[in-house]
Amino acid sequence: LEAVRSTIRRHAMLAGGESVLVAVSGGADSVALLRILIALAPELSLRLHVLHVDHGLRPDSHRDAEFVRQLAARLGVAVDVARVTVAPGGSVEAAARAARYAALEAHATRLGADRIAVGHTTDDQAETVLMRMLGGAGVRGLAGIPAVRGRIIRPLLDLRRPQIVVALRAMEQPWIEDPSNRDPKFLRNRIRHELLPLLGAAYSADLVQTLTRVGRLCRDTVEAIERIAARELDRLAVSADGAVVLEHAALGELPRQVAAEVLRQAAARLGSRAPLRAWAHRGLARVLATPPPRRPFRLGGVTVEVSCGRIRLAVALARPWPERELTVPGHVELPEIGCVLEARVVSTAGYAVPRARTRVAFDAAAVPARLTVRARRRGDRFSPFGAGERRLKAFLIDAKIPRWERSRLPLVEADGAILWIAGVRRGREAPVTAATQRVVELILTPLA
Repeated sequence: LEAVRSTIRRHAMLAGGESVLVAVSGGADSVALLRILIALAPELSLRLHVLHVDHGLRPDSHRDAEFVRQLAARLGVAVDVARVTVAPGGSVEAAARAARYAALEAHATRLGADRIAVGHTTDDQAETVLMRMLGGAGVRGLAGIPAVRGRIIRPLLDLRRPQIVVALRAMEQPWIEDPSNRDPKFLRNRIRHELLPLLGAAYSADLVQTLTRVGRLCRDTVEAIERIAARELDRLAVSADGAVVLEHAALGELPRQVAAEVLRQAAARLGSRAPLRAWAHRGLARVLATPPPRRPFRLGGVTVEVSCGRIRLAVALARPWPERELTVPGHVELPEIGCVLEARVVSTAGYAVPRARTRVAFDAAAVPARLTVRARRRGDRFSPFGAGERRLKAFLIDAKIPRWERSRLPLVEADGAILWIAGVRRGREAPVTAATQRVVELILTPLA
């Protein structure tokens, strides 16, 4: 009990007063977890609820569920059973784990639980580190099982499995031995029952503690990278319109481990839960490639674009907005881009032509009473003030407008000609001259 208290304090797993969903399979570890949390509940003011996840992988799996029901009833804790379907194909272990955690998260959300407690031990940690080492994992993989991830906590992570068995026997608390835990077709079982004992006998009787120390050192490194990356993300990122934008050159100057973590954390800000190990390093290689990718691509649940020296991560591509009419004088709201476009008619007496990008002037005599405000279209052409006609796409590329901003730029059109790329450049039509008597001003401002 004191070891678990220490683990909870060291990792700030529980502050007191939380609602905790306890995952109980019926095995020794999860039964011990439930008994310990019940013992701690009064001093920490915990509200406990048990969930047993039935994977349906054995014909008699319902017996495990019944054991957990009876145990929870005897201990006075509310209990539910979630039956899940394990996706066929690939690793049964991985599929069962994914289904189990999905059920735990869903049930915790329904209950309003603050934490989900699972029963991983020091032995589970050592097995995980060795298994990932055999798979060629990097430092993040070798960091093993985190004590806290989101609302999932692992209070038994500093306890050995033999300690737990001795304690349960001393208190005459039964548990269930799942026969699948000895099936050699599962890699973890071969590591647990064959490889670890072999290595322990041949090289080190304390191999579990050695592997756990490797995991702890790697975890320290990973957490340091995460802290550095969080600071770099705050320094480099601009967040707006449901997207995170990074400077391409600045990201490329960071150490690759830090740069990959910056990408992962940027995606996490948008709701992605993709792990770093696979996609962030792969994504980093793509965004930093020479030349950079010309098309958007999906990665870790987000869309990534590289354009004009910037990298944009978003849940979806920026979409064009519908065409609107602007009456002169008058105004039109553009909520999709958070702006208002206003048209004013003013006298030239004492008038000075504005130089701001968001405010332009035209000769009112050459501007119709109704203007069209729209997004760009394929094949658009534009005649910039003081220059010849050219393809709009080429003009925007030369103006260093990133790809994702091009479809959001308001184009003000009159009689088929683009008068103004709002906020970027005016066209050559209707210039203000000495003969101009009245001016039409177009002003782009943020939507209040």
